[in-house]
Amino acid sequence: MLRLRIFSLVIIPLLLAACAVNPVTGDRELRLISEREEIGIGEEQYAPLRQMQGGDYQVDPGLVDYVNQVGQRVARESDRPELPYEFTVINSSVPNAWALPGGKIAINRGLLTEFESEAELAAVLGHEIVHAAARHSARRMERQLILQAGVLAVAAASSDSRYAGAIVGSAAIGAGLIGQRFSRSDELEADEFGTLYMHRAGYHPDGAVDLMERFLRLSEDRRQGWLDGLFASHPPSRERVRANEATAERLGREGEWGRERFESAMALLRAHQPSYDKADTARRHLSQGELDQALRLANEARDQVPTEARFHALVGDIHRERGSHREALRHYQRAVEREADYFQHHLMIGLTAVALADDEQARPALERSIELLPTAPAHLELGHIHKRAADRDQAIRHYRIAAQSDSESGRRARAALEEMGVDFD
Repeated sequence: MLRLRIFSLVIIPLLLAACAVNPVTGDRELRLISEREEIGIGEEQYAPLRQMQGGDYQVDPGLVDYVNQVGQRVARESDRPELPYEFTVINSSVPNAWALPGGKIAINRGLLTEFESEAELAAVLGHEIVHAAARHSARRMERQLILQAGVLAVAAASSDSRYAGAIVGSAAIGAGLIGQRFSRSDELEADEFGTLYMHRAGYHPDGAVDLMERFLRLSEDRRQGWLDGLFASHPPSRERVRANEATAERLGREGEWGRERFESAMALLRAHQPSYDKADTARRHLSQGELDQALRLANEARDQVPTEARFHALVGDIHRERGSHREALRHYQRAVEREADYFQHHLMIGLTAVALADDEQARPALERSIELLPTAPAHLELGHIHKRAADRDQAIRHYRIAAQSDSESGRRARAALEEMGVDFD
């Protein structure tokens, strides 16, 4: 009863005061996260999420610039053109695209290869722009805040503002923001306004229609990669196809397709695609323990596109699985020479150096990997390194960070702390 009274006195007035107009739809809605906070969340999470999703595609900077130009062209026609939009390409074969609050947007290499025109690219980027501009991810966070209303009420009643900050900071951000399935209404809204934005930018709205029809066919075929990628959070449907057709009819079926521009920008990636296919197949062989087949395909991919750091790293992974740690280390170092800002290359150098009992080489590599993306394995091994160096305080610090994970590394870190007679917290 007391909690209900606190909720009534504190939360209900707060919710009423927090109503605002959605900048895209014009509907009134609850707003607990300000525009400044939206932008801050996007800026804070963009770099680590890009690392987590596969890192930036760097082999063809011209293609990345092209994608950004198309995205900026569409974003200028949105209902929130003032957001600091960024568009990049993720070096992953998984077909996916995602948006963070504040206009930070990414599209995977594996999705780009499915497009046939600039209009189709503009359709996907327009869709993601709406997810950011219409505050779809921000609204998810706000719903979580409401679910924690009891905590908010107690915090407000105790006059401890730090609780409110902790709740926002601990809300489902980062991977949770891009991994959850969007609602039917959010998807239809993103389709409608995304098509409107691309049409305002001069693109043919049938680009959105054709793309959704292709996505629907792929989902019905249950094509590998799609169910865990784009379709996991953006499920296609016949309803969405019909809605896109109605929007295109209403807007007028005219505009640019940009097929030649698109294919010109995609030329290098198209030429490299057989090598990426080989690398993906090699990775599957590696996961199944078929190391000879994996190494043959990985070597072919690396020789065909020597500038792609991931192919060198893949060869390293196969040698490491074979127990050839020095050979693996050599290939990981070649990967870093070509791509110094991807966490996994540094992590693998660190883990492989540990296997070679070379803490002097392992430590800076693991530390660099953590700077790019903190992971439990890196913190666990740094804990071991500091423990071997009799640096108890630093060992405990790294073990405690690793212990927060539910992974095997987290379990091992908790065991190490218990052995040292130290609490996890």
